[in-house]
Amino acid sequence: MPETPVLFEARSAPLSSLDARGFRIVAGLLLLGFTIIGAAVIAMGAWPVTAFAGVETLLAIGMLALYRTWARGSAETVTLTEGRLAIRRREGRRHEEASFDPFWARLRWQGGRLYIGQRSEVIEIGRFLAPEERQDLARVLGDVLHRYREPVFDNPQLRG
Repeated sequence: MPETPVLFEARSAPLSSLDARGFRIVAGLLLLGFTIIGAAVIAMGAWPVTAFAGVETLLAIGMLALYRTWARGSAETVTLTEGRLAIRRREGRRHEEASFDPFWARLRWQGGRLYIGQRSEVIEIGRFLAPEERQDLARVLGDVLHRYREPVFDNPQLRG
């Protein structure tokens, strides 16, 4: 059976500008900063401060590593094919999927968030996008759905 052609596809993912090398550099700079400041604090006699600063430094590195892991496993895809509008989102371990009939699917804004749905089934799209990018997605997807619902046929035999 032939595969249905893709009429529109938009993919988004969270920002992840640090690769493994960049992460090591940032973690090294944080540890270096902690070492320098910790040595100065110990020299002034306030050694208990180093315990709190060490915990904060390790917490910052841990949170950065956790975000990198989450961002690497997260993405959203909006795909329009003949007769189907599919939204697939993966956020870490959580998967979410929805499918709509493109003739009945409607976009709407609510509280700065973009939703698409039909009848009572609604799903948010563009979670990983900046507000301006989300507006662009709404505009482009709205245009694509409009053209899908109201196709223009260019038949020379029908011209007057």
